[in-house]
Amino acid sequence: MPENPTRGRRSSATVLARAKSLPPWSLLAAGAVLGGLLGGAYGAVKTPAYTATSYVIAVPTDKGDPSAALGFAQAYGRVATQLAVLGDAQVWAGVPVRTLQADVRTATSPDAPMVAVSATSARPDRAADMANAVTRSLIQHANAGQKDTHVQLLSFSRAVKPTSASSAPAPVTGLVGAGAGGLLSGLVLLVRPRRSADATRPAPVPGPAVAADVHGAL
Repeated sequence: MPENPTRGRRSSATVLARAKSLPPWSLLAAGAVLGGLLGGAYGAVKTPAYTATSYVIAVPTDKGDPSAALGFAQAYGRVATQLAVLGDAQVWAGVPVRTLQADVRTATSPDAPMVAVSATSARPDRAADMANAVTRSLIQHANAGQKDTHVQLLSFSRAVKPTSASSAPAPVTGLVGAGAGGLLSGLVLLVRPRRSADATRPAPVPGPAVAADVHGAL
């Protein structure tokens, strides 16, 4: 039996009218719940990531200036992720250069001549191997010119296999998703069109006495 299009339009209009009659806070609650569910699902399905960090320190040689070590540490931090260093590190890490370029980061301190090399991977042992491989290659490249720089780069701390993931767990991603969903719902409430007071106000109807006077005048 064919469906009645009029009945379908009436059902859609009824659902729309009921949705419009809901209080504004219900949209905020629905957005927060939906965002929390999506964020939690993303955190549960996403592959955990592990980060390992190794440290190297720049020290002046007998003829070196202690203040120059800080400047060279800043420079070594910038070249640690360059192709010249990563080309040798890929052999010891067992991963291609593009993986090192994408997953290795360095950080330096303005107060200490130290460079931190951090590597991220889905496998904790590989993360440590990547960080140590880049550190080893950086030390070799830096010390090859220590006769000219009068600064030597030494290993301060090797990266160890991380025991916990550095990526956000499902509860955290769920909270972030709930906050984002509530925020988006609030923005929708702010920008939605509102009916003006004149459009919703019913038209005035003349009373019986007024209608009689008008009829007598005619």
